Amino acid sequence: MKTNLLYVFADQWRYHAMGFMNMDQVVTPNIDSFAQESMRFTNAYSTYPLCSPHRASLMTGKYPFRAGMWTNCKIGLEEKVMLRPQEVCIGDILKTEGYLTGYIGKWHLDASELNFTSSPKSGAKDWDAYTPPGERRHGFDYWLSYGAWDDHLDPHYWQDDERQIKPGKWSAEFETDKAIEYMESRKDEDQPFALFLSYNPPHLPYELVPDRYYEKFKDLEIQYRENVPEEMRQKGGLLETQTRQYYAAVYGIDEQFGRVLQYLKDHNMEENTIVILSADHGEMLGSHGLMSKNIWYEESVHIPLMIRQKGRIKAVENNSIFASPDHMPTILELLEIPVPKTCEGYGHSRGMFGTDENEPTNMLICSYPGSADMVKAFSDKGLSHKAYGWRGIKDKRFTYVIFNGYAPGEGQMEYLYDNIADPYQLHPEILEPDCQRAEVLAYREALKNYLLQTEDPFLWNR
Repeated sequence: MKTNLLYVFADQWRYHAMGFMNMDQVVTPNIDSFAQESMRFTNAYSTYPLCSPHRASLMTGKYPFRAGMWTNCKIGLEEKVMLRPQEVCIGDILKTEGYLTGYIGKWHLDASELNFTSSPKSGAKDWDAYTPPGERRHGFDYWLSYGAWDDHLDPHYWQDDERQIKPGKWSAEFETDKAIEYMESRKDEDQPFALFLSYNPPHLPYELVPDRYYEKFKDLEIQYRENVPEEMRQKGGLLETQTRQYYAAVYGIDEQFGRVLQYLKDHNMEENTIVILSADHGEMLGSHGLMSKNIWYEESVHIPLMIRQKGRIKAVENNSIFASPDHMPTILELLEIPVPKTCEGYGHSRGMFGTDENEPTNMLICSYPGSADMVKAFSDKGLSHKAYGWRGIKDKRFTYVIFNGYAPGEGQMEYLYDNIADPYQLHPEILEPDCQRAEVLAYREALKNYLLQTEDPFLWNR
């Protein structure tokens, strides 16, 4: 009998926001219990810490730029960013292998409908998009999704036509209802299923969290990370409120994830189902004076990743470097399905069951200027925006970054962070162009190789 797959991921959920980590003041009893039964990857990172780029890597096993995803799927750009229909995706492979395939929740891999019409029949607004049945769903037969714009407390979805579904329930709760319903509805229990469940919370808007979750945190005395500036820590201030709301959303995600786990337990499916829990990227929550993501700091790039199959996968820590393109090949290897040659990521199954002397020792991290204003500013100067932003190398100790700026003329900076000696990344070493230290030269060479591999036009003078 083939093994089932349940892949659950939350949007903007950082590595620090798990109770058992004793870092953020979150309450996650179900995730904590799941962690004790899972292989816990301590060095899983988002290659490009932004929604669409990571999701493109997850689905294709490619680096984001190689999958055509140099920014989010959005409006206002001349280039219509989307996951191309011709890409070989994990859903396509799983369907071909006889799996029942399903996708529930946020997709954010299709071109926004307002790029093509001012009045979409689907009612899509802003960056949103209805993805009709066909090749743009990339092998997922069951579909309950939306593009990129969700009111967590009053969500909308589309299935197989342009009529919106409005359940009037917190999005993560409704999506969990439908995930359980999907698993219950299988007519042939011998046919395996592969279900991707994509929660939008704890992504902003932070305030859109049910009162029953917020109540637990409304009076919490926040213990800020050391890299949160003092001026952001005011009593009754915005960051205090948003941090409480973020923790409340994580608490809600934990409850909903617990419901899915309970269903698997009640139906004796724990040993025949691989369950993966992860995120697309993290959340700054005031660290370095920033909110949201899309920066090289740990709060933004470091993500949860736990993989469980009772009786098969050991419940231990795994400190392998695990990048966004690695998800697809690792999943296929675990399901004993051949990995297509289009995959650029690394399959970690060998290291999960023994020793892997060939596993990666570092990974690429990156970001490109993506707003319409940024793109235009570069274009007006006769420059390609895709040559700017930042690129870097992440390994088990250091973060190496070259920053080209998000506007013409900002200049180039080169940084090296020792994440063990300086875990809050407050004291980067600023490297000079003529630095010839062996370790710096090694990082430059590694980055050069990634840029060549990904056909990245990034400009640098090192």
